[in-house]
Amino acid sequence: MGSRTLNRYVFFELIPPFVMSLAFFMFVFLMGQLLDITNLIVNYQVSLAVFALLLVLSLPYFLVYIIPMATMMSVLLTFLRMSGDNEIVALKAGGVSMYRLLPPVLGFAFICMVATGVMGLYGMPWGKSAYEQLALDVARTNFNIALRPNTFNDAFPGVVFYVNDIDQQTRELKDVFIEDRRDEAVRSTVIAPRGYLFEGEDPYVFTLRLYNGMVNNVQIDTRSAHATRFNTYDIRLALHQQATDSRERKQDRREMMLSELIEYVNTAETRNRRYYSILMELHMKFSIPFACIALAVLAVPLGIQTLTSRRAAGLGIGLICFLFYYLLLSTGMILGETGVISPAVGMWMPNIIMGGLGIYLWVKTARDSPVALLESLRDVLGRILARIGRRFGYPGA
Repeated sequence: MGSRTLNRYVFFELIPPFVMSLAFFMFVFLMGQLLDITNLIVNYQVSLAVFALLLVLSLPYFLVYIIPMATMMSVLLTFLRMSGDNEIVALKAGGVSMYRLLPPVLGFAFICMVATGVMGLYGMPWGKSAYEQLALDVARTNFNIALRPNTFNDAFPGVVFYVNDIDQQTRELKDVFIEDRRDEAVRSTVIAPRGYLFEGEDPYVFTLRLYNGMVNNVQIDTRSAHATRFNTYDIRLALHQQATDSRERKQDRREMMLSELIEYVNTAETRNRRYYSILMELHMKFSIPFACIALAVLAVPLGIQTLTSRRAAGLGIGLICFLFYYLLLSTGMILGETGVISPAVGMWMPNIIMGGLGIYLWVKTARDSPVALLESLRDVLGRILARIGRRFGYPGA
């Protein structure tokens, strides 16, 4: 088999499992996002078009993490199938070195890396900002629909209020109870028999005007409390914590473009937690896309070294590698964000470890040398799967 024919064959074999893995992981990740979107549908009665748009806007953030996972899974499934159908044996018998399988795998992983990079550099900041903006607009325009009697409402950050009844004609609020925790030094409780909710000059800020009620303030540091009666009392309620002054709003690091991340790192006066968080995000823009190559290199020997009768065990080893990679990534994020280690080390170390392990296993595979640790993991997983099969009565388990 010529090199071009082999490269084309392996490359196109990788596409179907990649598409299936991508669809599966997208479904799993979106299940968590559906809870927030369903809350908007139930409380604010958004249309199906807005629902679909919210899903689309949330996709870039998930795709940054999903594409590397789907890349490894597609490579692993492809080589598991080729091993099971004895195609790897046939290639070795025909004098084909296992290193000749490297170009199509690296080419496919490079395409996935570019797609992940585009999502991380452009798609995620745009999607994150647009999603939050759309969610705020939905909450603002339909807030009167979401305001319901006999229900605790926490739509405003730091504020929980309860209304016993609402006059549907005049929109008068009756028997209002409010707990205000926006000031860390003071806890305020407001009770009033009636009130009205108005839209303010800022589209994301409402004014709650209460009549003939009482304010109870508790000072946390001095443990003192005092109560004040009022005839009229206005409370400003913002749908977003920084909505009252957009100039003071600290932009979320996931909303920042590459140029904004670089500018912040170069101009930061103090190396505080936010500095390390943004520096970590800057390295993450490149380290996570590169994970496509590191995980793909690791997946090839995992697929080749798995025996035909133990395909499920090989798939289990792949899932363990997934968990190990994201455990390393999470650990690096935590340590890098607090400044314990360099964010560069925290973000690139998982790729170095997984890629190095992949190169080691690939060399062992090319030399037809079994890996003792890999065989032990495969045997353990095989016994676990067989025991599960017998427990549920599957034949041949």
